[in-house]
Amino acid sequence: MQLRQVTPRYFVSPQISAEDIAALAEAGFTHVICNRPDAEVPPSHQAAAIAAAAEAAGLTFVANPLTHDTMTPDRMGLQRDTLEAANGKVLAYCASGTRSTVAWTLGHVADLGADTVLQAAADAGYDLAALRPRLEMMTAG
Repeated sequence: MQLRQVTPRYFVSPQISAEDIAALAEAGFTHVICNRPDAEVPPSHQAAAIAAAAEAAGLTFVANPLTHDTMTPDRMGLQRDTLEAANGKVLAYCASGTRSTVAWTLGHVADLGADTVLQAAADAGYDLAALRPRLEMMTAG
């Protein structure tokens, strides 16, 4: 498991497995967000399998599968609301962690500004500079 810290409470990673959940619980994570569509992974790594392990360990699991076409305001709102409601650390995962980082960036740019969210993404190892025009449009006005 390759966790990358975006904020003190929001972490992203590539695909996790059910076997990773115990370590997440021990590390203080309270929520897991799946941003990976089931069509991309075998049944052993689909949302239902990870959700069962997370819930058995006492973690809240949220399925929010993302693709380029589904990065909609309601999906970004779910991502943000899950983080804001969590009483501990949140892990969001996808194939590489990029979609989960983009979701955080889009959900927080209005409050934090383009420079801040892009720097947080870069500090976590994700170069999202190509999103700058979209982020600046979201904060204009």
